[in-house]
Amino acid sequence: MRDGGRLAAAIEVLGDIAGRHKPARMALKNWGESARYAGAKDRAFVSGLVLDVLRRRRSLAWRMGEDASDRAAVLAAVRFLWGWNIERLATAAGDDHGPGALADNERVLLATDQGLNGAPPPVRGDYPDWLDGALTRVFGESRAAEAEALAARAPTDLRVNSLKADTARALKALAPFDPKTSDFLSYAIRIAAPAASERAAPVETAPEFEKGWFEIQDLGSQIAAACAGEIVGKQVLDYCAGGGGKTLSLAAAMANKGQLYAYDSDARRLTDTVRRSQRAGVRNLQIRSPIHPDPLAGLEGRMDLVFVDAPCTGSGTWRRHPDAKWRLSPEQLARRIEEQDAVLAGAAPFLRPGGRLIYVTCSLLAEENEDRIAAFLAANPDFSITPAIGPADRFLTAEGFLRLTPLTAGTDGFFVAVLHKGG
Repeated sequence: MRDGGRLAAAIEVLGDIAGRHKPARMALKNWGESARYAGAKDRAFVSGLVLDVLRRRRSLAWRMGEDASDRAAVLAAVRFLWGWNIERLATAAGDDHGPGALADNERVLLATDQGLNGAPPPVRGDYPDWLDGALTRVFGESRAAEAEALAARAPTDLRVNSLKADTARALKALAPFDPKTSDFLSYAIRIAAPAASERAAPVETAPEFEKGWFEIQDLGSQIAAACAGEIVGKQVLDYCAGGGGKTLSLAAAMANKGQLYAYDSDARRLTDTVRRSQRAGVRNLQIRSPIHPDPLAGLEGRMDLVFVDAPCTGSGTWRRHPDAKWRLSPEQLARRIEEQDAVLAGAAPFLRPGGRLIYVTCSLLAEENEDRIAAFLAANPDFSITPAIGPADRFLTAEGFLRLTPLTAGTDGFFVAVLHKGG
């Protein structure tokens, strides 16, 4: 495909996302299946361009005179984010398979970028207006900068599985991808985000991935799991296990000693946990599936640690899922808050006296974080906050919670609260 066809394809996919309310990944998959003529480089180009537009849709529209059309956004993205000169852009747009020749006003705007001078924070940070109050509450005057960091491309982070390998061996296996170690965790590895039109590093193709030497897991997620501390030989319940990323982190920290239980209210999500735990060599895991009646019977009051990776809006993951921020609504936030209160209330009875409950979200909103902890403590006076000490405790808030963001920690956005049950 030539440049013009790629631009037109990106505009088509963006229209599919908006017009049919499809997730970006699904719309891109559907386009790829229909565009049999597109090679791997074409697919990487179109995918990268679509996701970059979704990351910065509002600021791109501002630069185009507040033209929020898919065409304007794509033209602005390759000009201002990808660095195309006006000649290349004009040639591509006017190509037989391109989106159409540049209009005079488009050429002027693309040639004389005024930047974001005078733009309000939601435009500079590329987020919906209705979230401005919530982000101001957490970040104050730095909210636009924090949100702008959430609009950048994310690296690929890996967790070395200590049950099967060590960091040195994993680094050697990943050498073709130029891996780097982390300052936070000795077993965390990072591969830089790809260039604008290139694919992310295909680490799953490394034979050692299938052998279970490492897992793809954002560094923030790894840090959150590390807040569990010393849990070798303990009784641990992962109450919202989902696909098992943090379950496997906990299993590695336990060194296959003690007992780890994984539960999720959606049985379908646990199927990945089974497969991944087998690959990782986990031997101390019990899957408690909701397909069985009373799946957690017998665990009440026995757990040393209950880990709650709560359902949330995912506002901390906008680098990886940029379309999610435009789908988010006040109604969806309200539903997540109800679910968070429910999982906290449901998880608490499984702790023994003296045990710890770790509450984690990949959200930056206080409504899903501090407010939920405050509501839980009001209803459960036998619990108290203990500082979320771990490898990134320099990011602790005054209340003892851990808050990670792309701007401050270089990770996805995460919140961690550690609660102690008295007795």
